[in-house]
Amino acid sequence: MPGSNARALEKAKTIGADTLVFDLEDAVAPAAKAEARDLVAAALASGAYGDRELVVRINGTDSDWWRDDLAAIGTASPAAILLPKVEDAAVLHKVSEEMVWHSTDPTCDFWVMLETPLGFLRAEEIATSHDRLTTLVIGTNDLSKDLRARQVPGRQPVLHALSHALLVARACELNILDGVYSNFKDDAGFQAECAQARDMGFDGKTLIHPSQVGPANAVFAPTGAELDHAQRMIEAFDVAAAEGKGVAVLDGRMIEELHVAEARRIVRVATQINEVKDYQSQV
Repeated sequence: MPGSNARALEKAKTIGADTLVFDLEDAVAPAAKAEARDLVAAALASGAYGDRELVVRINGTDSDWWRDDLAAIGTASPAAILLPKVEDAAVLHKVSEEMVWHSTDPTCDFWVMLETPLGFLRAEEIATSHDRLTTLVIGTNDLSKDLRARQVPGRQPVLHALSHALLVARACELNILDGVYSNFKDDAGFQAECAQARDMGFDGKTLIHPSQVGPANAVFAPTGAELDHAQRMIEAFDVAAAEGKGVAVLDGRMIEELHVAEARRIVRVATQINEVKDYQSQV
């Protein structure tokens, strides 16, 4: 959300998203940067967003604004700071050192955006550059622009970059979020891209409009059938383990520990989603 848009910040209190990203970068005009910092700092300090994860995207370290961004949000303790257009592992340490001067929470997570060719080529170096880095965020619009690639259904021109980022995220045990879908009135196209991202292995999708939250949650959440199968798989494996067996059989298929690990992940995700729904029903 544009940090300078007070109406959007107010509306966000009712949006059923897992995470809210207050933007101080591209969505804010240069003349509105100072106002955006004040509004975002107040929003962070308000306590009005419940259990939602609050993240701030600051301006890039090649700009004149990023230090003022950190100064403004320093004591407000966001869950994470999102760094745009990261191309160099040293950027995270530069920001981390600057944060010390502004009393920023030293446990604050870092998220980084991979959105340039160089950023994707250096993804592994970036992903291992700082112990507080938890999440990679894909910037497909900027990547397509830099590649001079057309944005087409199925995203074939950028699939190599997406797959490479996924490999890095999983190898480094990081979360990874797919890029935005800009045409928020194209419901079919948006849902198709969410399904593609889910099937590839992304943990979620970044969004630009409240109308996209419900469909994204529906696509990325385990279905009732998936949850039921996961629970039955865990139960079957636990019974086999109690009998001293290393494998189990369910519906004629062999179940090993690697299958059960994924089943447990599905159950955890479903549990977390239900907790969010329970909270939001009380808001």
